[in-house]
Amino acid sequence: MNWFTKTFSSTVGRKIVMSVTGLFLCSFLVVHLLGNLQLFRNDGGEAFNLYSDFMAHNGLIRTMEWVLLAGFAFHIYDALVLTRRNQAARPIPYQNNHPEENSSWASRNMGLLGTVILVFLIIHLYNFLIPARFDGLDPVNIDDVEYENLYAEVVYAFKQWWYVLIYVLGMIALAYHLIHGFQSAFQTLGLNHKKYTPFIQMFGYAFSVIVCLAFAAIPLYFFFFV
Repeated sequence: MNWFTKTFSSTVGRKIVMSVTGLFLCSFLVVHLLGNLQLFRNDGGEAFNLYSDFMAHNGLIRTMEWVLLAGFAFHIYDALVLTRRNQAARPIPYQNNHPEENSSWASRNMGLLGTVILVFLIIHLYNFLIPARFDGLDPVNIDDVEYENLYAEVVYAFKQWWYVLIYVLGMIALAYHLIHGFQSAFQTLGLNHKKYTPFIQMFGYAFSVIVCLAFAAIPLYFFFFV
């Protein structure tokens, strides 16, 4: 086993991979949110369908989808490995252990939060990505050009109360996951300083809440107002 493999299979190496992939996935959230905000435009879904068509047929975007998939895979796999290592290192919990005194609820339940997010992601991909990529959607005419009407799928999905509930719960789990993970990622990468850490924590908290609230607002808007 060479030094590169040893480094990134060690606990410290896996934490670095977790941090880098986590921050990369945060950048994806911003891009994805900016595209989804087209749904709020009062144009019958025209802007969103044009955006979806661009994302589906742009070669660079399609390549980045594989990079994104790899980022998710590494992030999830390293999370599982690190969790098992932590459990193996401490198979018997301390008798007088009060973790709530020195750690947040989110930090103690990152595995649970990650599982909820993964379940949401699978359901979300099943509802939108698979029909758009493989099943083919009904066409809609925009400026005498036919595009797949993904907007209609969004409207239908967000009129289902159970899916809106799953989506909102997924965003709540994601917010808590990000609140801890954002600051933890910078700390793992060595960017921990008494002068900058408070700002990173504040920015991470604001990022987590604002992004997840914006995502959650989309299904609620369609369910109650469209």
